[in-house]
Amino acid sequence: MSRFRGQWVNALLFVGCVGWAGGLASCNSSSTTGTLGDWTKGSSLDGVARTGASSFVIGTIAYLGTGVDADNNRLTDFWAYDPSKNAWTQKANYAGVGRIYGVGFAAANKGYIGTGTNANGDRLKDFYEYDPSANTWKKIADFGGSARRLATAFSINNIGYVGTGFDGNFVKDMWSYNPTTASWVQVASYGGDKRVGAIAFVIDGKAYMGTGNNNGTVQRDWWMYDPTQNLWTQKLQFTTDQAAIARSYGTGFAINGKGYIVAGVGSGATSTPVWQYDPATDTWTTLGVFEGADRQYAQGFAIGNKGYVTTGGVSSRADDLWIFDPTVTQNTDAY
Repeated sequence: MSRFRGQWVNALLFVGCVGWAGGLASCNSSSTTGTLGDWTKGSSLDGVARTGASSFVIGTIAYLGTGVDADNNRLTDFWAYDPSKNAWTQKANYAGVGRIYGVGFAAANKGYIGTGTNANGDRLKDFYEYDPSANTWKKIADFGGSARRLATAFSINNIGYVGTGFDGNFVKDMWSYNPTTASWVQVASYGGDKRVGAIAFVIDGKAYMGTGNNNGTVQRDWWMYDPTQNLWTQKLQFTTDQAAIARSYGTGFAINGKGYIVAGVGSGATSTPVWQYDPATDTWTTLGVFEGADRQYAQGFAIGNKGYVTTGGVSSRADDLWIFDPTVTQNTDAY
């Protein structure tokens, strides 16, 4: 870590001590914060740096592709990351047109990427299925809702869910995809306001979703979706001292029964603090700081007991990979 960056992080840690409820456990001049939640740098993506990509996880392998590079080219290259080797391997190119701001999810040992916008700015609704055993793509039924960008996706019990986003208007409809029937079915609309750039993760068979913005207004609500009842239930809204949770274009993942939110941009929000959600108590706390550069439109996922954040950017495109372990005390001097 550069001297400047070290000073910047230490300043943020000081602010965290005095300004955030449920924040950092201790702050001093040491780079070891006393707070659980440490980041280490993994192997950078072998492909070009990008933002607005899509990703999913099948088993213990993460897959990532599409997005836009520094020259604004819409990409179709596709990569697999193996955490046991800390290495990326190029796979068969995405079969659809290059795109940005699409979504990805995995269900029944297959991966799916669709929606987004192409190089002409056209909103898309096509979807493609990836078979990792054959390393092949095939087109499936178009997304059941309208063509859109900046939607949100998740999967529960081998069913994929896609909804919200922008189709010319802000929308909140939700759709499920069943790989067995190869069809889309409309389910209960998202419980909060229409929005783009929301974050979702799944814990114990239920999805938790929120953040994002509606026509520029950053959202502070948080909802749980139960697929067995096809029902959205509102959880506690972020309190005033948790306003920094509210953001757009952030990313999240779930590890061992807790969810994590990082990155993005918002009204007074910074992508630096890592926010942990405990569904058992419906409460948020901070777990240190993200040690990579600030970014939005990043990809986040979990494999085993660790979280991963990669790509995205603000003024430039990123290709770095950061690995999060919530059980290790943070040491911000590691880089």
